[in-house]
Amino acid sequence: GTCAGLAQKDVLDYIKGLGVTAVELLPVHAYLDDQHLLEKGLRNYWGYNSLAFFAPKSRYLASGHRDEFRDMVKAMHREGLEVLLDVVYNHTAEGNEMGPTLSFKGIDNASYYRLAEDKRFYINDTGTGNTFNLSNLQAIRFVCDSLRYWAHDMHVDGFRFDLATILGREPSGFDQRGGFLDAVGQDPVLSQVKLIAEPWDCGPGGYQVGRFPPGWAEWNDKFRDNARGFWKGDEGKLAEFATRFIGSADLFDRRGRRPWASVNFVTAHDGFTLHDLVSYNEKHNEANGENNQDGSNNDSSCNYGAEGETDDAAIIALREQQMRNLLATLLLAQGTPMMLAGDERAQTQGGNNNTYCQDNEITWINWERDPTEGRLAEFVRELIEVRRSHPILTRGRFLNGQYNEEAGVRDLTWLNPSGSEMAEANWEDAGARSVGLLLEGRAQVSGVREHGGDASLLILINAYHEGVSFKLPDDEEAALEWDVLLTTDAHLEKGLSVQGTEAFVAPPRSITLLRCGAPNA
Repeated sequence: GTCAGLAQKDVLDYIKGLGVTAVELLPVHAYLDDQHLLEKGLRNYWGYNSLAFFAPKSRYLASGHRDEFRDMVKAMHREGLEVLLDVVYNHTAEGNEMGPTLSFKGIDNASYYRLAEDKRFYINDTGTGNTFNLSNLQAIRFVCDSLRYWAHDMHVDGFRFDLATILGREPSGFDQRGGFLDAVGQDPVLSQVKLIAEPWDCGPGGYQVGRFPPGWAEWNDKFRDNARGFWKGDEGKLAEFATRFIGSADLFDRRGRRPWASVNFVTAHDGFTLHDLVSYNEKHNEANGENNQDGSNNDSSCNYGAEGETDDAAIIALREQQMRNLLATLLLAQGTPMMLAGDERAQTQGGNNNTYCQDNEITWINWERDPTEGRLAEFVRELIEVRRSHPILTRGRFLNGQYNEEAGVRDLTWLNPSGSEMAEANWEDAGARSVGLLLEGRAQVSGVREHGGDASLLILINAYHEGVSFKLPDDEEAALEWDVLLTTDAHLEKGLSVQGTEAFVAPPRSITLLRCGAPNA
């Protein structure tokens, strides 16, 4: 649980071995344990209760010295890993007007906090009692100085901003040209690091997904919610699934933004782990001491026949397949994928979806336990390697069906099982749960009217409980050969070759990735 521990060679080798390229840490700024948690014998585990914006939490330093943090960052850099910090500049540990006077409240309360019309009270757009006032010039300067310290002195590569709508909230509401956002955008240091927004807060007009300035990426909860609902079997999800899968252009294709601006995720620290998402219908937060009333009641989870752990082999196999489906959805989609540490090992929190106060075995990664016996981690490695080796999956522009005149093909085509292009009626069918996505390598232009050199990929997505026969794309002049590159189905043979003239049965509840080989003479 320390920076020195994270910098150990075995840990770094494991992370790098998965194919991961960046590690995001939960808040490391010095923070306080909430009094109500201490009274229950618990303590703050996530760290979203910052007090000092320049100091690392001493709990995370085995040596007690700040250089341990910097040494950890350098160790990650030596392995080619970037380090991102989750930072909390939207509120502090001083709480509401009844809270303690520890720092900003005693220095200049009216400058550092947003106050209600009655100046005795705070505006609470964060749900934590106070809201840091990033309309104030001195507060902006203080936060920017903090960011530059971590980027320049401590060498971190970027930041994920908790409740980031606060950062752009002016007295009139959210403004993507607000003082803090403009200050970061023109800063010679901060404009060059990775900037990721959690684009919502609890205040009026707080949901701002897709509305941050160019240069920012954003957590995309619409991707999370749709992916969960689609694979659970909810109706009417297919059309949105397609939109989310190719980068959520409806949200991010504006002002020159790119697909990487969409940070796609299925799970995060807040909510169920991947294992628990497919193992529990209900949350089980009793250990938090709040009568199971805390945490979300809308996780779109499914236990597939038994609540929690089970010995039923069929349920276990289905859960593992659904975990593979969700991981494949995440890592084959356009955008920036974010995984929760431990999901590749089917980490469980016993159904607790709000583990902010559980600094114990409920949340710690158990390196002795992996119910998939390494299968899921190996699948993650395969997915990341496929993503890395096929640039068509990480294009720098949005794919929108654009026609390439030189190659005579579109960059992408959505196909129904008959092999025809999806029609409006297909998308509007509430019960539709199966579709094919053809990513045409010849259309991936690297210059004006220039042929692309990527392989063509066909992604067959089938959320039905039975197999679906797909007619594969073919060429009028020569039969195309498709090879099964990757599949979430435990029984389908990887490496299987299928002629374009043949039908291919997409297995039940599966994603199958096929790559086009050279045309047969």
